[in-house]
Amino acid sequence: MSSPASILEVRNLTKHYGGVKALTDANFLLAPREHAAIVGDNGAGKSTFVRLITGAESPNAGEIVLDKEKVQFDSPLDARRQGVETVYQTLALAEDLDVPANIFLGRELTHLSLGPLSILNHKAMREQSVEMLSTTGVKIQDLSESLRGMSGGQRQCVAIARAAGFAKKLIILDEPTAALGVQETARVEGIIKGLKERQIPLIIISHNLRQVFDLVDRIWVFRQGRIIASLETKKTNPEQIVALITGAISPESVGEHILPANVMRGTQEAALA
Repeated sequence: MSSPASILEVRNLTKHYGGVKALTDANFLLAPREHAAIVGDNGAGKSTFVRLITGAESPNAGEIVLDKEKVQFDSPLDARRQGVETVYQTLALAEDLDVPANIFLGRELTHLSLGPLSILNHKAMREQSVEMLSTTGVKIQDLSESLRGMSGGQRQCVAIARAAGFAKKLIILDEPTAALGVQETARVEGIIKGLKERQIPLIIISHNLRQVFDLVDRIWVFRQGRIIASLETKKTNPEQIVALITGAISPESVGEHILPANVMRGTQEAALA
């Protein structure tokens, strides 16, 4: 039975590729309103975990519970239909289209739906795009400009605004500021803080520990295909997280490690109370 205080619960999630154990017995909880970070070295299992919880791949074993309902996503589109929006590093944007067209890409509003001959409702998409961007705090001067002429930071902001506008239950951001400059990184981080104020649950995958400690409530440490620790941000520090990632210290040495799911629920509920 899932915890009433979780928007996402993952139980013993496992993915093996032949003899390669990409992820084994992963237990994870995300509380409503919570922002959490997933950290670990390359190959630690982070990307596999995200692919499994967003429907890009199917697990060999384990369960995913979203908002107290057990789910099995057949594709990222299926996850999106059920309220999970993901912003990948590739952003999945069409550079030759303008902002409203990108925000409603695959979800176009129409006056009349006739398959390939449908008549698009450009006015409604533009008006709703303005509202989404405003709510998220994204400022784009000319919505009719194609994304090809925009900076990396502006594109990232459009992708996040799109996710925030359609997410009903959860947003996942994969390295949201990778390859961005200092100012653009600050802009994207400001938007993420705005999502926190709006109490939208979020998972961020990041190698930037400064960013992680600035933005999230809880840090989940992955190592060699397992989740080895779940720590409240305010009760740890970057040095400790790095030591866990590299194996310099054990999870037991910091007093918190991944426990059976029922015990883990009680621990996190107490922390969030």
